[in-house]
Amino acid sequence: MTGALADGRVHVRAPGKLNVFFEVGDVQDDGYHDVASAYQAVSLYEDLWAEPALDFTVSIRGTVDVAGVPSDDRNLALRAARLLAQRIGHTGGVHLDIVKHVPVAGGMGGGSADAAAALVACDALWGADLGSAELHRLAARLGADVPFALMGGTAIGTGRGDQLSPALAQGRFEWVVVTRPDGLSTPEVYAHLDSLRTRPDIAPPRKTPDVDPGVLQALRAGDPHALAAHTRNDLEAAAVSLRPALGDVLRLGRASGALAGFVSGSGPTLAFLCADATAALDLQVTLSAAGHTALHVHGPVAGARLRHA
Repeated sequence: MTGALADGRVHVRAPGKLNVFFEVGDVQDDGYHDVASAYQAVSLYEDLWAEPALDFTVSIRGTVDVAGVPSDDRNLALRAARLLAQRIGHTGGVHLDIVKHVPVAGGMGGGSADAAAALVACDALWGADLGSAELHRLAARLGADVPFALMGGTAIGTGRGDQLSPALAQGRFEWVVVTRPDGLSTPEVYAHLDSLRTRPDIAPPRKTPDVDPGVLQALRAGDPHALAAHTRNDLEAAAVSLRPALGDVLRLGRASGALAGFVSGSGPTLAFLCADATAALDLQVTLSAAGHTALHVHGPVAGARLRHA
């Protein structure tokens, strides 16, 4: 396919994600943490178009506030495009047009989805045809969540979260996510967790982080009630401590029919697991009536994919 799309415009869609389980180990000497996570890609997408250009540029718009998204070389999608160009020896540039629907700094991996979309789009645009394994290798150099945005579906992440193993998930899980206008810095949340963990009641497990077997069994069975009994996010205490209003919304959602409610990733997005689509729509109405931005999504969905007109 080399050169086949060199004069075209490529459209890729990549999903946001929820961490339906997230165990965080103790801080390591390098300041990072080993984690164990169950990721699920959900039907809240980023759209990216790539077209030939002399340089590497990006434009950003969307249905969410994009004011905090950089448009220079700090942008993860631009970094992905440059990395791919370097890998294949491409001497031109690319313009990326990103339409964001995943909350910015919301713990749902929107920036990582953009980077995954950029890898897939530039691979097609430049006719590189690198293949899935090589794209995943490049994705891992960009951040822990980028490989999962490529993979999609449901997966278990260990190490720094980038050592991925697909996980079987039957059926469809219904979620209501509540987005917040006030983003949270992932490093700040981890640092606050480390501070909180000096208290013995929430000290970290003295073992290698692992996903609760009950989570895997519930995903395999497609059973939201069983999954609700095993969801957990070790970052939730830190996120709620930094944004106490999150706790109020979690209590409201849990009291209004959600099987479970938790902070997604480092927050401040909240995820509520529902028994079925009807229950999710009812909860969405309730939370919206209370003044919150609530979205009904489902998972698992596919990872970054080319879209055809």
